Amino acid sequence: MVPDFETRDPEGRIVVLTEERWNHIVDPTGGHPELVPHRDEVLTAIRKPDARLAGRAPGEEWFYLRSWGPSRWIKVVVSFEGEIGRILTAFPRRSKP
Repeated sequence: MVPDFETRDPEGRIVVLTEERWNHIVDPTGGHPELVPHRDEVLTAIRKPDARLAGRAPGEEWFYLRSWGPSRWIKVVVSFEGEIGRILTAFPRRSKP
């Protein structure tokens, strides 16, 4: 069982990675199991992103970390409700955001 993890984004907002979301991210049948050893990098993308974009939904933000592991980028999708964010998903990307 993986405990919940949290970090803060550059504005100081708390962002939570729950066990359920982590299991979704690394699910071997449809997720990205290559991320299993890279939970710290997922959290670093929130804490010290190399790029950020507004997401598609209200309150959604995309955080990117460059030069990550087997890919050039990692993208982390966060949904904010007020000052609390929840990581929805994360995945590797080869191209620049």
